[in-house]
Amino acid sequence: MQIMKRVRSMSTTIGILLLIWSFIMLVLLVIGGYFMFRKFLKKLPKEDGKSIIDWEEYYVNQTIDLWSEDQKALLNELVEPVPDIFQDVAKQKIGAKIGQLALERRANSITLDLLIEGYILATPKRDHKFLIKRLEEKEIDFSPYEHLLERNYKSGSQGT
Repeated sequence: MQIMKRVRSMSTTIGILLLIWSFIMLVLLVIGGYFMFRKFLKKLPKEDGKSIIDWEEYYVNQTIDLWSEDQKALLNELVEPVPDIFQDVAKQKIGAKIGQLALERRANSITLDLLIEGYILATPKRDHKFLIKRLEEKEIDFSPYEHLLERNYKSGSQGT
């Protein structure tokens, strides 16, 4: 009789552990699937035949020679708060926006103005606090970009 109670108790415990493990695996699969689906949507071609990622790669490749070592170092500093696993994606997105601005303005090099403006336009408003903090640490005047920060705050708050 004692053995039967122990067997039932163990099978109940194992059943509960299996349910918990199944739930954890399901949550992890959903999270992974979400990020993969987002990547899939970015790879779908738009009206012009190119996807968001294709355009990002185009802008980065077209302007790769315009970047100085100082500007690359500043971009690396600005993406520091991003988790390591996503830093390459963040650099690509921000670098693409900066490259797009440089091509539109026919710039000969990536300037601090282009870098800051591209960062503001490419990132969500929650990242702008870090940008402002970093620019203040480096004693860089960001007042010419306040209109972009305000516009981004206003447009960001309407969408949420």
